[in-house]
Amino acid sequence: MTAPTPHRTPAAQERPYDVVLFGATGFVGALTAAYLAAHAPAGCRWALAGRDPGKLARLRDDLAALDPACAHLPLLRADSSDATAVRELAASTRVLATTVGPYVLHGAQLVAACAEAGTDYVDLTGEPEFVDRTYVEHDARARETGARLVHACGFDSIPADLGAYFTVGQLPQGVPLRVDGFMRSNAMFSGGTLASVLTVLGRGPQTLAAAHARRLHEPRLPGRRVRGPLGAPRFSRETGAWALPLPTLDPRIVTRSAAALERYGPDFRYRQYASVKHLPVAVGGTAAVGATVALAQLPPVRRWLTGLWEPGRGPDAERRARSWFTVRFVGEGGGRRVYTEVSGGDPGYGETAKMLAESALCLAYDALPERAGQLTTAVAMGDALLDRLQKAGIRFRVAHTR
Repeated sequence: MTAPTPHRTPAAQERPYDVVLFGATGFVGALTAAYLAAHAPAGCRWALAGRDPGKLARLRDDLAALDPACAHLPLLRADSSDATAVRELAASTRVLATTVGPYVLHGAQLVAACAEAGTDYVDLTGEPEFVDRTYVEHDARARETGARLVHACGFDSIPADLGAYFTVGQLPQGVPLRVDGFMRSNAMFSGGTLASVLTVLGRGPQTLAAAHARRLHEPRLPGRRVRGPLGAPRFSRETGAWALPLPTLDPRIVTRSAAALERYGPDFRYRQYASVKHLPVAVGGTAAVGATVALAQLPPVRRWLTGLWEPGRGPDAERRARSWFTVRFVGEGGGRRVYTEVSGGDPGYGETAKMLAESALCLAYDALPERAGQLTTAVAMGDALLDRLQKAGIRFRVAHTR
C-alpha cells in the first residue's frame, strides 16, 4: 500500500522521518515496533529510538525477520535526560511516539522539545500529574508552533475517550447528556505498568498541586457544564454486575473532550466503573486497592513492590492471546437511552501497541481538524482514529437503544 500524502506544513514534511518510536526496546515499545513493521504504509519513513544502540540493533534484527525491509530501519540514540539529544530527536520527525515511563520522571523534556519544534507527540501515560504539568508548561507554546500533544493513546484512555465519543454520537444534540462506562478485563500487567502506577500513588501531593495549577490556567466554559464525578459503589442493573468507581485518568480525558466539543451538549456528565460480577470479589478488590494505595505512600515499600516485577517484563504471547477487555457504555439524553460497547484483545499490551501506532499514523497521514496544543484523542483525531481502530479489529458497536 502506498503511503497517503502527509498533512501539515511543507517545513514539517521536509523532516527525515514521519514517525519516530522512542523507547522502542521496552516491552510495549517492541510490540508497537512490530505493529508498525506489519502495518505502516509503504513509503512511511519511520525510525527506532532509544538509549541503548545494542538493544535497538537486536530489535531491528527481530523486525527484519518479520519483514526484510526493516533491516534498513534507522536507529536513533537518545536518552530522555539528554536535552540536546531530545531536541534533535523531536526536530527530526513529524510525529514522535514514546513508551518511556513513568512519564513524570522521564517525559518532561520530550514534550517540551516537541512543543518547541512543532512536532506532534503521542504517549501512553495514565499519570494525571504529568498531563496537568505539560498542559500548564507547554500547551501555549504548542498552540503557537502547531504541535499536537496527545497523551493517553493506549488503554489509558482511548477506549473510554473514543467510546464516550462514539456513544455521544448516538444521542440527540443540544440536550443534557449522561454517560457511564463499565470496564471489564482479564489482563495482566507488566513491570513498566506497575512502576507507573506506584509512582502515581506515591505522588499524591504533587498530583493535587498540578491539578490546581491546571485549573488556574484552563479557560472557563460559558453557558456549558461538564462534570466527571467519581460516583459511588453500586449494583448496576444496566450490566447486571457490581460497579466500583475507577479514579483513573480516563474520566478527566473524557470530560476534557466534552469541554472542547459542543457535540457533548450543554450539560455533560461522565462516570467510570470497574464491572465485577460477584460481591465478594468486589469487596476484596476494593480492600486490595486501598491497601496498595496506603503502602505506596511509604518509599521503602514502594521500591520493594516495584522490584517484584522488573520493567521490561510482561505477560508472554500465549497469555496475551487469552486476554480481553470490554467497556460497556450507557448513554442517556433527550428521552433516549443507548447501550454501546468497545471491546478487543489484550488491553495493556497488544491492543495498546495497536492504539499507539494507529494514533501516530493518524496524526501523520489523515486529514484532521486544524487544532494544536494539548489535545485528547477525540478532539485531535475523532472519527479518523475511530475508523482506523475499527479497521484494525477493535470493536465499537451499538448494543441496543430504547
